[in-house]
Amino acid sequence: MIEDIRRLEDQLDAAEQDARALVSGLSEAHGTWRASEASWSVAECFDHLASTNRIYVEAMRGPATQALKSGRRGALRASPGFVGRLFIYSLEPPVKPRLKGRAPAIIWPRTSVQLADAFSAFSAAQTELRGFVQEYAGIDLSGVMFASPFLKHLRISLASGLYMAAAHERRHLWQGWNARRAAESQNGMESHVAAIDSRGTIS
Repeated sequence: MIEDIRRLEDQLDAAEQDARALVSGLSEAHGTWRASEASWSVAECFDHLASTNRIYVEAMRGPATQALKSGRRGALRASPGFVGRLFIYSLEPPVKPRLKGRAPAIIWPRTSVQLADAFSAFSAAQTELRGFVQEYAGIDLSGVMFASPFLKHLRISLASGLYMAAAHERRHLWQGWNARRAAESQNGMESHVAAIDSRGTIS
């Protein structure tokens, strides 16, 4: 296995561990809580990642399969190209206000998605993404191009797409942690106020 593939799999491993930690001990109420109408809950972050990963894998599979059939084997590296590195930088957390954009409607989270359902969808899409990496690790990931499913006319390498998917996961897991902390903090404040209202004293 070339070092670039090992590095990519390490990033996916880290994302999975972070995702499990994010949902550990998280209640449904906190997992679906939104700070505002414009923000996403933890569940919505997972649902968004699941949709994005599925669509990316679907877009990459055709060119990857063709490369495998034609015997286009990999070089010594499978690293992102220049355009891919720019996108990866823009995706890395913490979110950079000047680089913040609105997700395409096709990958918006489902309405009223439940935490367990969203996490299950994320886990399934993550398994599919990891399977893609393992199946096509031997082809020329840096040289085979595919059309972005979200940006018209943009073509990037498979390696760029895979590393962008990993960076995108880090971005929204970071967002999910922010949502969890805000939900738990809000709940703590509400409980504190309720205690004052019921007893007339600060508990």
